[in-house]
Amino acid sequence: MSSTAEEIKKDSADNAWTVFLIFLRLGFTSFGGPIAHLGYFREEFVTRRKWLSERSFADIVALCQFLPGPASSQVGIALGLSRAGYAGALGAWAGFTLPSALAMTLFALGISAWGNGFPAGALHGLKVVAVAVVAQAVWSMARNLCTDTQRVSIAAAAACVILVWPTAWGQIAVICIAALAGLRLFKPSQVLAHDPLPISVNRQVGFVMLVLFFGLLIGLPVLAKAWPDQALAMFNAFYRAGSLVFGGGHVVLPLLQAAVVPGGWVSNESFLAGYGAAQAMPGPLSTFAAFLGASMTLSPSGWIGAAVCLIAIFMPSFLLVLGTMPFWEQLRRSRRTQAALAGINAAVVGVLLAALYHPVWTSAILRPVDFGLALIALVALMFWKLPPWLVVVGCGVAGWGLS
Repeated sequence: MSSTAEEIKKDSADNAWTVFLIFLRLGFTSFGGPIAHLGYFREEFVTRRKWLSERSFADIVALCQFLPGPASSQVGIALGLSRAGYAGALGAWAGFTLPSALAMTLFALGISAWGNGFPAGALHGLKVVAVAVVAQAVWSMARNLCTDTQRVSIAAAAACVILVWPTAWGQIAVICIAALAGLRLFKPSQVLAHDPLPISVNRQVGFVMLVLFFGLLIGLPVLAKAWPDQALAMFNAFYRAGSLVFGGGHVVLPLLQAAVVPGGWVSNESFLAGYGAAQAMPGPLSTFAAFLGASMTLSPSGWIGAAVCLIAIFMPSFLLVLGTMPFWEQLRRSRRTQAALAGINAAVVGVLLAALYHPVWTSAILRPVDFGLALIALVALMFWKLPPWLVVVGCGVAGWGLS
């Protein structure tokens, strides 16, 4: 009996290590953003390795699109969980996240150590490319999520509120009000039949994870206020950002900007330069958190700050994926849940639209040549279909030359 148990344990460890190595390769090669990541995952795990069926993969994607947080990372966590349990989930996240997280941390440390040696024009070019990237995200999300007058109106109202009340609490209030508006305005049709998810997480574990998720979301701000500590304040801010990113990775921009720039944790110039550089990285966009943690003007910063912020921003994804698995069947058939989510999705378009104006546009477009460069970058992304990393590098070089 003991020999069999040891063999099962060894097989599980081998599977988790295999999952880590596969996702590590994907972490080095998955350029192009969340939609492209899902395409890489489908090719690797459905077509090539046949770990799960097409419909099961589609159900995992549907679950992760439903949840707040970075969808591609959550799909990876769910795939690792289905293959090798909790260790597989951790291995999938670590493999997919580490390459870009390490690169963003090194970039932040480089700016801190040799800031005067970096061409100012190149850094400004990274801020300009952020305008094009966010504009493309706003356009794409609006086409998919604001499909009628009611949704457009919610998005416009959300943008106006955020511009007047540009704080993290303002964004939370907008999301909550939009959910209530969705419940009243929208009547979604019932979902179609589907395959059950190939993951076994019992309801007790799911309930504990959901309680922990909401407990941290509510309790961390209280704890951070009662016990002033910079590391705790950072963890609170990035955990909240990871908990409220509805609609795509780019929505993390206004949440993080409101958390770190007004308080002087990171300068607005460094924030936008790092966000521009993040577009050239493979893997999840949320590894931008590692750049911000390493760039902090207060301690902890550097490698420790990067680790604190990276763990904080991804922890909600782990808790939500594990917490919702046992209840997904019930949630996806709830018309009220779908209606609330429709309102939230429309609102996050408005939140991102407000961020496009401030701080992205107001900090980067300072002269006509900046607008021209941003326009070329937008055309390159949307119509020439150039890889984002190439557009980022091109804007950095162009900004250096134009300076």
